[in-house]
Amino acid sequence: MIKKGGRSLKRNGEHMYEDKDISTIKRGYLKEDFRFFHLKDKKHDQFEFHYHDFNKIIIFISGKVTYLIEGKAYKLKPWDILLVNSNEVHKPLIDTEEAYERIVIWVNSSFLIEHNSMDCNLLSCFEEAFKEKLNMIRLKAEYLSDIKYILSQLESACKSSEFGSDILKNSLFLQLIVYINRLFLGTEDQKEIGDIEYDKNIAVILKYINDNLKEDLSIENLAVEFYMSKYYLMHRFKAQTGYTVHSYILQKRLILAKELIKKGRPVTEVYLDCGFSDYSNFIRAFKNSCGLSPKKYYKAVREPVKK
Repeated sequence: MIKKGGRSLKRNGEHMYEDKDISTIKRGYLKEDFRFFHLKDKKHDQFEFHYHDFNKIIIFISGKVTYLIEGKAYKLKPWDILLVNSNEVHKPLIDTEEAYERIVIWVNSSFLIEHNSMDCNLLSCFEEAFKEKLNMIRLKAEYLSDIKYILSQLESACKSSEFGSDILKNSLFLQLIVYINRLFLGTEDQKEIGDIEYDKNIAVILKYINDNLKEDLSIENLAVEFYMSKYYLMHRFKAQTGYTVHSYILQKRLILAKELIKKGRPVTEVYLDCGFSDYSNFIRAFKNSCGLSPKKYYKAVREPVKK
């Protein structure tokens, strides 16, 4: 099951916002440039698959955790960095016998875009991670002290209320983003990282689905396209990704619909462009996911935030 609708669930400071309450999202995360969490706990419950409307950075510190992102399983080692793009479906698998310590940073893409320059796109690391389907950076020993220092300074600034603390924490956050971009873009050996498991056939199918959301993606058609029996396809897809083919396609279509609606596209065009053959079924699925009709959703995300 992909977690996506309802309330925000608070776990030690990190909220898993779910899209039914759009006003809560706007008042909470979206008005901020970023959110910083340093968490350490023993989980007795497990996260479900979920996604966010924002990018996320996870710096793994300790514990025994495998992170699942879009069909790939990343077996984490201390100080591995994960880049999770907005709307990528993900969840951690946590060994509850060991304390799970990590730093989680929610990233407002608009803030980074405001600080881009002609030759510097601060979202490059996220864009390349999405393009290459590689979400993990494994730090070499020579970079470890630098990243620890930047994170320590950033955490202190986030806790401070002294003069200029907001300016300082934003500048340190930008420094971190620049450093992560350099790490991700400047090393050719990231693709050779071990501890990444995935089924290459399912990876190809995931890409095909995401590239063809407008088309007929029935189990029967996918099975013909990839020369598999539909029962084998359904079994392997669920085993590798944790969700059914149908639920994955539905959520990806709804994610795309939200993005198009935010841009002002007419709902009568959106449902067709997202692969829904029936308008009433689209409205019903959208309301079940977001708790709002498409028109009310558009109004909610376009209204200025009241501070």
